[in-house]
Amino acid sequence: MATKKVGSTGRFGARYGKTIRQRILAVEKKQKKKQLCPYCKRLTVKRVALGIFLCKKCNSKFTGSAYHV
Repeated sequence: MATKKVGSTGRFGARYGKTIRQRILAVEKKQKKKQLCPYCKRLTVKRVALGIFLCKKCNSKFTGSAYHV
């Protein structure tokens, strides 16, 4: 069960320790939010797969780092 404090890492329950779950939460927040498109300069880029991003405005698909552009 996800709550405000633990967010999406609530799926791990009490396992793995607090610090590791906080690091995972920071990475997941960064990868799931919308990114800035390097071509049209709008916040419309979403992560499609590991290192692959797609802009919904200009429909350009490009690669970047694993979690954020």
